[in-house]
Amino acid sequence: MSLDHRLIDLLVCPVCKGPLTMHRDEQLRPVELACPADRLAFPIRDGIPVMLEGEARSLDGPAPAVVALPPSA
Repeated sequence: MSLDHRLIDLLVCPVCKGPLTMHRDEQLRPVELACPADRLAFPIRDGIPVMLEGEARSLDGPAPAVVALPPSA
């Protein structure tokens, strides 16, 4: 399932309402949306962002192999 990048650009962090950065894996598939202010990464499962604080991964811990891309313009 593909993510609609226009909709992803509308998403904000559910904690601080700040902007998110998309992280991708080695094959450039979207894997999570990260909030640099809160140091949280929200997973993308089956093409759907899971924007729940309880499901977020801390960016302070060990990170999976991802490539951070800035938000699309």
